Amino acid sequence: MPQHDGFHDLLTAALPRLRTHARALTRNRAAADDLVHDAVASALAGRHSFTPGTNFRAWIHRILHNRFITDTRKRHATEDLDHVPDAVLGIGGAQEDRLILGELRGAIGRLPAEQRAALLMVALQGMSYDEVAEVTGCAVGAAKSRVFRARRQLQAMLFGKEEASSNASPRCIVPASSRTSGIRASSTGAAD
Repeated sequence: MPQHDGFHDLLTAALPRLRTHARALTRNRAAADDLVHDAVASALAGRHSFTPGTNFRAWIHRILHNRFITDTRKRHATEDLDHVPDAVLGIGGAQEDRLILGELRGAIGRLPAEQRAALLMVALQGMSYDEVAEVTGCAVGAAKSRVFRARRQLQAMLFGKEEASSNASPRCIVPASSRTSGIRASSTGAAD
């Protein structure tokens, strides 16, 4: 009888987040299920490379992410978000909510892949910047920058005539109509 080392328990606990991460990456339910299956098979085959006591979640998400990159390079094709059922990305609601969700889904789909993946890992998965950096193989600062740039680009895409200030927090938007030429508000509130 094999010794119970907790590996299968960790793997089972990680499955829901792996599925969410895979759906965010592939934008297709069937492809996401295939990706999770392949990542789990790779994890089981390479379980000897996992060091107990280290971050299992980052390890398994890294396997999933690497598998996605490999598959994407082989395929060289992208899925169109317009053909993804609404149920994959959110629940049904009032008509206005569906329109907003559709706009958001389209804007997220237009983000560069690195920014989209980082944003979705932080926003949907609740992963820390350290975990995102470990999964994507970049520095923590680069992970933070990708999420910041993704948020800023989403604001610019979704609010159209409003611009995201390049020096502001990604949650702060300066409407173009409220700015006057030649006059800027300083950090103290006085005009320059």
